[in-house]
Amino acid sequence: MGMLDGKTALVTGGSGRLGAYFARLLVGEGAKVAVGARRLDRLENLAREVHGIVPIKIDVTDVDSIEKGIREADRKLGGISVLINNSGVANSSAALGVDEEEWDTVMDTNLKGAWLVAKSVAKRMIDSGNGGSILNIASVLAFKVQKGTMPYGVSKAALVQLTRSLAAEWARYGIRVNAIAPGYIETDMNRSYLQSNEGKAMLRAIPQRRFGEPEDLGGIVVLLAGDASAYITGALIPVDGGHTLMLA
Repeated sequence: MGMLDGKTALVTGGSGRLGAYFARLLVGEGAKVAVGARRLDRLENLAREVHGIVPIKIDVTDVDSIEKGIREADRKLGGISVLINNSGVANSSAALGVDEEEWDTVMDTNLKGAWLVAKSVAKRMIDSGNGGSILNIASVLAFKVQKGTMPYGVSKAALVQLTRSLAAEWARYGIRVNAIAPGYIETDMNRSYLQSNEGKAMLRAIPQRRFGEPEDLGGIVVLLAGDASAYITGALIPVDGGHTLMLA
């Protein structure tokens, strides 16, 4: 018996390392899982590897793509009871070097996309009368500052406030909305930075003296997705090896 037996979940950003891990994790705990991303070929490869995964093409920066993808996921799963809002992009420009296009790309993906996906899924949860759980993947940069990541940090800080606002409004429908704030988990998006001299210097500021692995997020994701967290909503939980205790 898994902790998520009977649950049906949608994971966005499923073509990246974290999204694929979340999909495998939820399937392993008994859920049926739809995985959404723009790169459908990667999702199809994942579905061939893991029984119980349904690949869905979703571009979270496109409203029509979101609605089409969520309709398909809802139909194939027989409803959606869990959403992992995981789509995200980063930037590496100093604030003065950020142009409007870069700002829009980060905000449209990390914030606006998360809102639109959550809104579409929540409407279906409300219609079903069963409620559900929405988990937004934020970042330690939501409440700490690192130079050169201004749009990313702003988008994640706003995502935390979005989480709290939706939690307050949707609690009466039986929908819980929470967020986790991962520290530096090695992914395709940050690998080159973490392996650089700057990344190695930052490692010394982490009390556990290591960067995270996707598996470090598994326990809290399963908890917040499932019924064991039935009385938790509007929470932000750092998962960072103690990094934010030290990050200036």
